[in-house]
Amino acid sequence: MLTHEDKELLAKKGISEEQIAEQLACFEKGFPYLQLAAAASVENNGIMIADADDQKKYLAAWDAYKDTDKKIVKFVPASGAASRMFKNMFEFLGADYDEPTTDFEKKFFDHIHDFAFYNDLNAACMDNTGKNIDALLSEHNYKAVVSNLLESAGLNYGSLPKGLLKFHRYADGVRTPLEEHLVEGALYAAGKTGKVNVHFTVSGEHRALFQKLVDAKVAEYAKKYGVEYNISFSEQKASTDTIAADMENKPFRDNGKLLFRPGGHGALIENLNDLDADIVFIKNIDNVVPDRLKGDTVTYKKLLAGVLVTLQKQAFDYLELLDSGHYSHDQLETIIRFVQQQLRCRRSDIKDLEDADLVIYLRKKLNRPMRVCGMVKNVGEPGGGPFLAYNPDGTVSLQILESSQIDMKDPEKKAMFEKGTHFNPVDLVCAVRDYKGNKFNLLQYVDKATGFISYKSKNGKDLKALELPGLWNGSMSDWSTVFVEVPLSTFNPVKTVNDLLREQHQ
Repeated sequence: MLTHEDKELLAKKGISEEQIAEQLACFEKGFPYLQLAAAASVENNGIMIADADDQKKYLAAWDAYKDTDKKIVKFVPASGAASRMFKNMFEFLGADYDEPTTDFEKKFFDHIHDFAFYNDLNAACMDNTGKNIDALLSEHNYKAVVSNLLESAGLNYGSLPKGLLKFHRYADGVRTPLEEHLVEGALYAAGKTGKVNVHFTVSGEHRALFQKLVDAKVAEYAKKYGVEYNISFSEQKASTDTIAADMENKPFRDNGKLLFRPGGHGALIENLNDLDADIVFIKNIDNVVPDRLKGDTVTYKKLLAGVLVTLQKQAFDYLELLDSGHYSHDQLETIIRFVQQQLRCRRSDIKDLEDADLVIYLRKKLNRPMRVCGMVKNVGEPGGGPFLAYNPDGTVSLQILESSQIDMKDPEKKAMFEKGTHFNPVDLVCAVRDYKGNKFNLLQYVDKATGFISYKSKNGKDLKALELPGLWNGSMSDWSTVFVEVPLSTFNPVKTVNDLLREQHQ
């Protein structure tokens, strides 16, 4: 039973009692695994490769689209703190030894001069210890260096979001991921008037720091690239938090109070839905490279966008034709081929449908949000996999799935997962308006049965946490989805601090 205090908390967050009941029922019954038809690959036609002629055509299509009055937005999830990036260094601080011992620790200290944040860290060490990094290292005072990097008396990198950390060094200074995304925006997402719209989702506690960095830097990049920036921010909504449950699937209480947890990146479908845009690029904050390596990223972002607007135009033309009521059976056959071959959506009983039912089906599949997703060849990096999966309506289409959505106890499904040739580096371009120019309500295209449950603890007590359907997984389940192979050079995430020592970030 909910207390008066519980109800006040729900009202404050904008969460209804029905939602709580729904979420607790999810803990009770769990989530079904997705039914897979196959891992998507180049061979089975699930993943497209654009040859040189196609590339030219799609790049030209994107340049033509940018020259219209359509609004293009670059959407960057950036709220995550960098604490996981420094997990190994936090462990070193807490270890019962004082010298670098693991390979990770040795690499960090051996190459400390190569980090873009070196000068800032050196200054923090001077301020707090009266000694520079080299002097501290020669005295074997390694932990003083790390505490100046991670803790609030120093650079506070252990608590800041990744977007604000110094990643790359240039002849004229250093850049954060936020700045690298501003540069990327200028290179492929500037509209006809030279306006670049970039939207960052941030946490409330860091919003002012993001704003401060934008205020300090935006004029410099606008001048350098001859563009005008429109930078906006939003925060994950409190109403997307989910209730935690105990092991009996009852609401988890911490000191008598209901415990809520953020619903994962799937919550950002609300932020995406609030954007005023025609086309939206989505890319994670930490997947950036220095300018000398941006060529592939820019080319393939434009390519994905060109594929998207080409498919969208064709879908719109077919919808206009269906609206007119003047079409032949042959034309319907052409539209079926488009839905099956270009939009990769198949229905086994399509031959049995009468023309009237066929038109209803085709309209539904054509008139929905659309996304084109870059897929890179599997090299053992973590990430969602591309699959052909069964949808609730019995159709088979392309989906990006996490391992938690696949029944690994089923040898056939496990084999499909392990044989996957590609994975998703969170590289999406999305079309979010219908053929009449109205915004889709993206919340209507979420498959709520694709959330998942994880196990956590709070103050030593075990709890179950509910993750909403992931932003590019179940939250976009009912979109038209197309996969295009992109080179590995477009995927350079920074998961640990030592990733910054990779050649791609130097």
